[in-house]
Amino acid sequence: MRRPATPTLRTAAALAAAGLVLSACGGGDDGGGSGGGSGGSDAASATSAEDLGGMDALVEAAQAEGELNVIALPPDWANYGEIISTFEEEYGITVNSASPDGSSQDELNAVESQRGQDRAPDVLDLGTAFARQAQAQDLLAPYQVETWDEIPEGQKDPEGHWYNDYGGYVSIGCNATVIAECPATYADLLDPQYAGQVALNGNPTAAAAAFAGVWAASLANGGSLDDIGPGIDFFAQVKEVGNFNPVEITPATIQSGETPLAIDWDYNNAGLTDELAAQGVEWQVAVPSDGLFGGYYSQAVSAYAPHPAAARLWQEFLYSDEGQNLYLAGGARPVRLPAMEDAGTVDAEALAALPPVEGTAEFPTEEQESAAQQVVATRWNQEISG
Repeated sequence: MRRPATPTLRTAAALAAAGLVLSACGGGDDGGGSGGGSGGSDAASATSAEDLGGMDALVEAAQAEGELNVIALPPDWANYGEIISTFEEEYGITVNSASPDGSSQDELNAVESQRGQDRAPDVLDLGTAFARQAQAQDLLAPYQVETWDEIPEGQKDPEGHWYNDYGGYVSIGCNATVIAECPATYADLLDPQYAGQVALNGNPTAAAAAFAGVWAASLANGGSLDDIGPGIDFFAQVKEVGNFNPVEITPATIQSGETPLAIDWDYNNAGLTDELAAQGVEWQVAVPSDGLFGGYYSQAVSAYAPHPAAARLWQEFLYSDEGQNLYLAGGARPVRLPAMEDAGTVDAEALAALPPVEGTAEFPTEEQESAAQQVVATRWNQEISG
């Protein structure tokens, strides 16, 4: 999940100062959606709001379309529930949310399989490795939001096919109501007391969060950004001692106790604390010191968006101060955080509530990422899922 440059993730205090550097008419087969509202064909080729005559014209075209199709956006993931409802209220556009628990690969599959259909995804929220893959497959339409210059270099495709939106760290969530001693490191996860309790958020061959969990395990076990293999070896050990739980993490499985230990991004785990407390569950979140791994997710517009104007307005909303602060309210670190701090537009209370982190995390290059994906694709299902 990363970029040509390799910025670092530091402590929460440093992040506060510097920011985080870690799913009408259908579209045609010509690489652009036709859109259901006025100006749809123009919107499908627009690379900025200015191409459509400015933000007012973009809003008008998006409202004429009236709908936006999103995919793989759980309402409790990075505050997407509130983000979606706020967008709907502000613009009067209905958001259709498909497959909220889908993976990044599911998103790409939907773009291809639903191409030309009204229900096809308009926008994508992908692990950056999958965003690069989508670009290589010509599935993305370039678009640069008005705040483009405040998205740091190295965290966006120069032409605007994808751009990072929010990030966080791999963490271990623990149901302290049923687990006597919560683990704080990857090494702890081999303890027999966690029999059948260690779960990932998806399959790492398809889900960016799980892929990051394996890479963090590699760093905790002698691996590196050039070698994700020890992470797979580690989960083979977890499976061998009987601790691996193949059930995919969801809020429901956590509440039921089916997945009492959840390896996931810190903003996902931390975002469940209040909800679980209301269910009588004490939920603790730790960023493991022996496997510190941070990463970003990326936004993109589908090249075959059935609502091309709404797709572009959605991006403008997400990268506005309001949208970025909504990510922050969900515990995710927005990509424009440094610029917003400089301008005094960041939500200071939400910033102060970020989970504490110790140490420094490095980002893999595109080449390292591609190599790691190949290793996981070759080994994971055979050694862990099989």
